[in-house]
Amino acid sequence: MDGRSQQSAMVRLGNALLDISALPGRYGSILILMLVFVVMISVVGAQMGLSDLLVWERRIPLFGNHLNMTSISELQWHLFSLLIMLSGAYALRDNRHIRVDIMSSRFSYRTRLWVDLFGDLVFLIPFFAFLAWYSLAFTQMAYGFGEQSNAGGLVDRYLVKAVLPIGSVLLVVAGVGRVLRNFGLLLTGQKTDPSLSEEIVS
Repeated sequence: MDGRSQQSAMVRLGNALLDISALPGRYGSILILMLVFVVMISVVGAQMGLSDLLVWERRIPLFGNHLNMTSISELQWHLFSLLIMLSGAYALRDNRHIRVDIMSSRFSYRTRLWVDLFGDLVFLIPFFAFLAWYSLAFTQMAYGFGEQSNAGGLVDRYLVKAVLPIGSVLLVVAGVGRVLRNFGLLLTGQKTDPSLSEEIVS
């Protein structure tokens, strides 16, 4: 395999890692519909003065053995946490994340690749690797203590806390994938990455 083939393989591997890490976010849009539905129940329930909604015998993870307005209220930020943490890698892959576009739009294509490469290696990957390691211990502690709502709402709080290390790992994988892809593109001297939705030229 010659040098150019190796560099092309690097781009393909990077894109594959980006695609894998973006998969949960790709199908996570359904969480928006769920969140809207839960908010509607919360608003209607509050207006009607409801408290307990449902009670059942067998314990269900996260919900326990009942559903009340406190559970509905807490479920909103549970779903929002899922939406944010699972969609980060998806936004990164498609370049939909927040960046200083007024500056980057003036850069050449190769300069943008170098800036992304530096940012991913120095900031993104180290930060989310540390966050994944730290939040895993945080999640294990919540599981060990059986942490749950203090207001009689949702139980098994470790489930929502587990989203933090999972989302962080997805972003680390996306960061590694983007580093490989951008480095491969720089070595091959390509003017654009065919996998990107928008063609970028210098």
